[in-house]
This record gives sequence, structure tokens and C-alpha cells, in this order.
Amino acid sequence: MAKIEFSYIKRDLQFRFEAGTSRGVLTSKEVFWIRATSQDNPEVLGWGEAAPLVKLSPDDRPDFEIFLAQKLQEISQINWEITEPAILNQVEEIIPFEWPSIRFGIETALLDLLKGGRKVIFETPFSSQEIPMPINGLIWMGTPEFMSTQIDQKLQEGFDCIKMKIGAIDFDQELRLLDYIRQRFSPEQIVLRVDANGAFSHEEALSKLKKLAQLSLHSIEQPIPAGNREAMKTLCKDSPLPIALDEELIGVKDKEQLLDSICPQYIILKPTLLGGIKECQAWISIAEQRGIGWWMTSALESNIGLNAISQFTATFQPSIPQGLGTGKLFHNNLESPLEVSAGKIYYRRNVTWEEPA
Repeated sequence: MAKIEFSYIKRDLQFRFEAGTSRGVLTSKEVFWIRATSQDNPEVLGWGEAAPLVKLSPDDRPDFEIFLAQKLQEISQINWEITEPAILNQVEEIIPFEWPSIRFGIETALLDLLKGGRKVIFETPFSSQEIPMPINGLIWMGTPEFMSTQIDQKLQEGFDCIKMKIGAIDFDQELRLLDYIRQRFSPEQIVLRVDANGAFSHEEALSKLKKLAQLSLHSIEQPIPAGNREAMKTLCKDSPLPIALDEELIGVKDKEQLLDSICPQYIILKPTLLGGIKECQAWISIAEQRGIGWWMTSALESNIGLNAISQFTATFQPSIPQGLGTGKLFHNNLESPLEVSAGKIYYRRNVTWEEPA
């Protein structure tokens, strides 16, 4: 058992461009880096990240920073058993379910401390042998010209899986952009995913999915707003295009009931939004028992959070592309060993981390 001292540093990350989503345009992102250090070995620091997503995270609340400061002060007074299972169990007990990003940040700060403060949270070939993981290239919402430019750039960079956010511009224009890719590349050459972020109404969703399916897409994320399980169940049953649940999972405790009632083809796992490592492990176990596919996605974290998510993902040795290509979105991110090249993410062991400050 050990006493751990916790503190945090806040940074306002600045986007390199106006990032369009169905919930509005993002130009900045507030993140909180959580620092953990043992009284017995104060020069070793473990780092985690709590970064709630505006208008989406359960803990996107005005009192977030107040709660974080109070909770870190409280947990600096208790004894911790420094093993991975004990850490995950104790964080689950201490941090309420309604504060998922804080759970994730504390989990990863403690796991980093456990492993010697090297920001190697899980020992896998990804971090130890530079074995990369496949990722998708993300196309942000914007004008057709902006989206077309992004598509060309991702194709030139060697991505063989493209994910396009849809629901912000005219649907026929979005179809033309997707057809632009499909006319040049077969489904075997380029995998196409789309993410509607709940932008379709229940009434129009099926007809739109039928049109999208004609373009041989891999899947669509969250076609209709979260919260209507009956409508989503019907859509998953009738859709010619596989559906991945995303926002539908946020704040959900009855995991088995949700998946059994909706029967989706895939689920999307975002540790910051779902409550961290232990919660995602549970989702994966339940999904795999039911033959439901999954992939992991970052949620606009800095490289501290992205690194933790990437290393956690690597423990499952995924073969399909993951959503982990967000490290270059910000002007003032931390320099890190994470590198995206030719549609894959690498952990370059010879690159030194920039320390949070």
C-alpha cells in the first residue's frame, strides 16, 4: 500500500483548423493532465488526462474543474495498492460513474506511475517493438471543397480506410464526395466509413442508409440520435449498411441489455467518454460474447490521452483500423513518440516526450 500525491495542469489546445462536427465548430479543446507521484519516489511521475468533450461527455459540466481539484485532494490522502487490477478496481469505487474522463485520467496516471513513469502504460509490441496499428483517416465536416481537399490529402498520405463525418452539408453533396472516392478505388482498396453523429431523423434514416449502402461502405456510426433503443433496433435490423453504436453507449450502465435490445453490428469505444479502461474492457467482453465487432477511438485528447488509448488498444492486437489519428489536430499538443505514417500509428521509441507544463 502506498500514498500517492495527485495534482493537475490545465491546457487549452488550439485546433489547426475549424473542426466541424454535427454539434458545431470546434476551435479549441480544454484538457487536464493529471500527475501522480509517490511520496517514496517523488521524482517518478505518472501522467493521465481528463478531457471531457463539449456537449457530449457526461462530465462536461461547469463544476468540472472544482470537482477534479477536490477529488484529487481527497485521493491523495488514501492508501493505494499499486497493481493493475487493484488500481482499476479502486478507481471504479472512488470516482463516480458520472465522471468518466476523470476515471480514465486517474487510471492511466496510476498505471503510468506503476510502470515507472515512462508513459508506457501497457507493454505490447506496439510500444516495445514499434509494431504499428492500422487507423482510419478522418475527414472533418466543412464545405464540399474543404472536405474534398482532406480526402485527397488522406489518400496521398497512404490511408486505406477513410472515415467521413456526414450530416452537416447537403446529403447529395456528401454522396458525391463518397462516390468520388469509390469511383477511383474499390472497396478492397479503400475502406469507407461514415459517422453521422446522430444527424438523421428516424423517418429519413433508412432511405439515406440505402443510398449510402450503394457505395459499398463498411459501416455508419450513430445514424440517429442516441436514446431511442426501439428505433435503433429497427434500423439495425432493416439497414443494408452495418451500424456502429457510438453516442448510444455514453452513460449506459446496462451494457448487456443495451446490446441485446439493439443488436448492432459494431460498437465504438471512447475511454474518455465511457469511463476508462475497466469500462471499455467490460464493453469489449460483452460485445465479443455476442459476436459484435468493435474499434477504439480517441476523443480529441492531447497526446497524453491518445497515447494511453493507443497502448490500451494495442493489448487487443486489432486487425481492423482504429480511430487514433487525432494527434496532429492541435498547434500546441505535446511532442511525443506517436507518429502517423501511411495509415498506421507508431510509437517511436527514440523520440523523447515533451513533459506536461
